Amino acid sequence: MLEIKNIVKTFGDRPVVQDVSFVFHPGKTNLVIGESGSGKTTILKLMVGLHLPTSGSVLFDGRDFTAMKGKDQQTVRKEIGMLFQAGALFDSMTLEQNVKFPLDMYTNLSEKEKIERVNFCLSRVKLEGSNKLYPAELSGGMKKRAALARAISNNPKYLFCDEPNSGLDPKTSIIIDTLIHSITQEFNITTIIITHDMNSVLEIGENIMYLYKGKNWWAGNKKDILHSNNEELNNFVFASDFMKQVFKGAQSKT
Repeated sequence: MLEIKNIVKTFGDRPVVQDVSFVFHPGKTNLVIGESGSGKTTILKLMVGLHLPTSGSVLFDGRDFTAMKGKDQQTVRKEIGMLFQAGALFDSMTLEQNVKFPLDMYTNLSEKEKIERVNFCLSRVKLEGSNKLYPAELSGGMKKRAALARAISNNPKYLFCDEPNSGLDPKTSIIIDTLIHSITQEFNITTIIITHDMNSVLEIGENIMYLYKGKNWWAGNKKDILHSNNEELNNFVFASDFMKQVFKGAQSKT
């Protein structure tokens, strides 16, 4: 479980995150949504330690990450997997080398054990047999799946996904969502997804926090979101004409 408690972050005199608290549950896809500039990326950076909060705490299974230093903080970092928005694969490395990289950095596994883990992870994202390919030889969806394989290679307890469907077509986005969701459940990972993709919200949004002007403005799940009376949330989720029709249809059934 990951919990943020009364998190505040200001840059100079400008408040970006304002007294936000939320609990991210293991085995569920936890989504953070909101408009551009609402504080989503800042929240992500605070949780993984790229920013220090002005005040408040980030708790990994009750351990105060913000108060840690040195080896204690490094221990928590080893439990984190990260799926970057653009994949961030190393172009000069094969897929095998990319997925093995966290194992080289953080484990004492033998080379044989590392390759076995790499093969398992590539198979889990349906890229078996692609070990010797380079990122330049992959489609956008394959790159995201390869990046997901790397993110889970060290068997993380916490998985952070920054806009995992960015740049992907709708069909490929569904594949990525389904993979993340199934892996989260299979390994009981605390998965946090930063997204503005409404398909993801309505498909895999099991625990959702909506940020508005740096505040936790609404919380619920994909079912709740169809029946919310929160004006700002509805304006965000149902911005397009198509989604407005979805909203009207959902409201008419209540």
